[in-house]
Amino acid sequence: MTVNLELNRLALRAWFLSHRTHELLRKCEDKVYGKYNLTTEQYTMLAIIEYLGGPVRITDIARWSGRSTNSISMIIDRMFKAGLVKRARDRKDRRAVFVTITSKAEHALEPATRAGLEFIQETLSPLSDEEKLTFVNLHEVVKHKALEYLNPGEDIEEMQRSEVTSQANLVERLVQYISPSTPKAKRRGSGKGKAI
Repeated sequence: MTVNLELNRLALRAWFLSHRTHELLRKCEDKVYGKYNLTTEQYTMLAIIEYLGGPVRITDIARWSGRSTNSISMIIDRMFKAGLVKRARDRKDRRAVFVTITSKAEHALEPATRAGLEFIQETLSPLSDEEKLTFVNLHEVVKHKALEYLNPGEDIEEMQRSEVTSQANLVERLVQYISPSTPKAKRRGSGKGKAI
């Protein structure tokens, strides 16, 4: 009985620590991106639009981010009011809305990306490469169980392979995006149609 109680305590501690760490990282990201007048949510949407090579449909942003179309529409509405994105309806299907980044957002996105990557490096700097790999692998195991819970009967391995590929592509595009040697025309659009 004592062993079960201790295992339950350890599981709860790991669970609470995971949530608390996520909350703190989100606050840190808001602070980093806030220097460029962006929230973490806005930065994420802009990075996805840039990666997908706008104009991008709201449904594609939702699919790629793993969020509902309705929640993305609300975020995009606020970003439109803030002058960060432009919206246009599809001429053939009036229900479809396309989104592009404004020059105001473009000017904020590059330095925000650079600052975000610096924050990530600094935050993870106490970990060795081996510890980072362990960290990633442990999170993958927990994420796998969460995906199984949310998607019973689905091919979780295929979902994860697709996500890993998309994330790797996004990371590469963000690095290219802030690289002074990458021409602007090459930075856009290679992520079209991919979803995580």
